Amino acid sequence: MSKTPVRAEAKGAGTVTTGRNSAVGEQAPATPEKAAKGVKRARGVGDGAGGAAASAGQGAGGSGGSGGAAGSGGKRAAAKKAGAAKPVKKAAAAKSDKPPKKAAAKPESRTALVRRARRINRELAEVYPYAHPELDFENPFQLLVATVMSAQTTDLRVNQTTPALFAKYPTPEDLAAANPEDVEELIRPTGFFRAKTKSIMGLAAALRDEFGGEVPGRLEDLVKLPGVGRKTAFVVMGNAFGRPGITVDTHFGRLVRRWKWTEETDPDKVEKAIGELFPKSDWTMLSHHVIFHGRRICHARKPACGACPIAPLCPAYGEGETDPEKAKKLLKYEKGGFPGQRLKPPQSYLDAGGIPAPPLGATAPPATGE
Repeated sequence: MSKTPVRAEAKGAGTVTTGRNSAVGEQAPATPEKAAKGVKRARGVGDGAGGAAASAGQGAGGSGGSGGAAGSGGKRAAAKKAGAAKPVKKAAAAKSDKPPKKAAAKPESRTALVRRARRINRELAEVYPYAHPELDFENPFQLLVATVMSAQTTDLRVNQTTPALFAKYPTPEDLAAANPEDVEELIRPTGFFRAKTKSIMGLAAALRDEFGGEVPGRLEDLVKLPGVGRKTAFVVMGNAFGRPGITVDTHFGRLVRRWKWTEETDPDKVEKAIGELFPKSDWTMLSHHVIFHGRRICHARKPACGACPIAPLCPAYGEGETDPEKAKKLLKYEKGGFPGQRLKPPQSYLDAGGIPAPPLGATAPPATGE
């Protein structure tokens, strides 16, 4: 046989076999450093190559050989490193699945709240310079009766109903002496007509008997009248007598809570909380601005956020439609080009493009756009 040394390298393993006699295949031990390098290379090509490297290392070392120790030691070291890497990957994956934490919003200070609230009122005053009570009236008695009748219905329906009522009963004395059934028939379109008839005839009798047929201008006197609460009293005081008052209707309460001016839900508590944010001289017009905005843009079910002039100041922005074009289609009354609620609105409203409401039973004029 040939005496030429034969060199065979196990692919992927870090050991070398040599032999004088190729038939015998005698193996020489590899150095520990080469064996370790072979194990590292084996990790890169797969589990099968790693197993071959370990077998080759053990064969080269024989019993107690340094190659075997290096091969098996390298395998354990590789396995240990591979095992340690898995939890790290899992932890990283789990961490990436969690949404980033948002920084907690800093509570608004009292001073910041007052400034924001007053700025909103100033902005609304520019948007609605023609804001007014949306009930038709010519004197305090008519405003008082119309306000009581506006419960659980729209101002428009009241305005369409009161002309016939006041034509037949122009004074408290006339209404107090009326036949209840006749009054019920006249105000039937406003709903709850029996209860409302009892209230307006009762307050008419009280005005006749206790106040000489005149509507009092003091809060403590107004709230004693049948069917008259603080809200109605402030409507009359602010718009018939020019005395400041905050009118907390459903629109007002909804908006001041959306704007985070207060968390209160009881009307009397809302009135007190908002009154502390504004000077008394602002109260009446503030009520008109907020109510106008609630009826035209900041609706209960679908606010037109994309068309709202105070969106940057509103904590509830995004609760409604934010697309400007879609939001524009949600605007009501003069903002949407439709008739308002008064049959006889103030001239300032007409000058701003407002359209009078039609009488009861008449067809409303078509929308004309802004």
